[in-house]
Amino acid sequence: MMKFIEFLTTCVVFQYLATICTTHLLINVKNQGGDILLETISSNVTEDVITLEFQRSDGTLEVQVIKALVLGEEERGQNQYQVMCFVNHFYKVDFISSDAMSKLRQKNPGTVRVAEEDKGHANYTMDLFLDVSQSKDISKHVASLCSEAAGSAYTRNEDIKQWIQRPGSTETSLMAAVYNFTSTPMSQQNPTETRSQFISKCADTSNLWVPCTCSLELCIGWYPCGLKFCKGKTEGRKVASTYRCGIKTCKKCFIFTYYSKMKQNCLWDE
Repeated sequence: MMKFIEFLTTCVVFQYLATICTTHLLINVKNQGGDILLETISSNVTEDVITLEFQRSDGTLEVQVIKALVLGEEERGQNQYQVMCFVNHFYKVDFISSDAMSKLRQKNPGTVRVAEEDKGHANYTMDLFLDVSQSKDISKHVASLCSEAAGSAYTRNEDIKQWIQRPGSTETSLMAAVYNFTSTPMSQQNPTETRSQFISKCADTSNLWVPCTCSLELCIGWYPCGLKFCKGKTEGRKVASTYRCGIKTCKKCFIFTYYSKMKQNCLWDE
């Protein structure tokens, strides 16, 4: 009985020491893009192991959603308005992080702003319809942003190819969210085939009730497209330190070419 008590005491002491020898730290750090990352650092002296873990932010989704609300011309028989959504892949470096955005403070809201850089025009040929109700694997935000564009949400084959490369994404789930300009499910089609090449441009069509390829230009006159970093020397340091000292602003225009079910919905493209 005494031996059992001594053994039990030894086990309890060992477990207590093992707990003491394990360190666990939670560290908030900021990367060069302005994102806040949570690092978990743990060490185990007994095993002589140090573990550092961190998770990349949601910016890895790299999804751009542009929602266009176009007012109708009632005297020409159009509805009050129509809504289109254009969902594309974009690179995170083209915009500032949500964390950096939350720290911006506006001064003189009445001032007319001029962007520092004009990024010109970007052409997007939208060759797929996007099923908004099945879009959660692309981004959870699409369903709420594009709820009014159930039949007029678009993306591209090349965007799908980019998103397939994301960790956790599968070709099956992404293809279930898109379909061609025919009504056939995408899983039963050749992804390279679209009907856009067989229909005329809306500008070249006189019949208001036939399908055609519509073009819509949208321009963003000012947006924060990056962070500025400056170098400065601090007391006691010979090497200049880098710090964030402002934002870079840009202007950019988008030209979306997409399938319209009838020219009546694309009267501006004449």
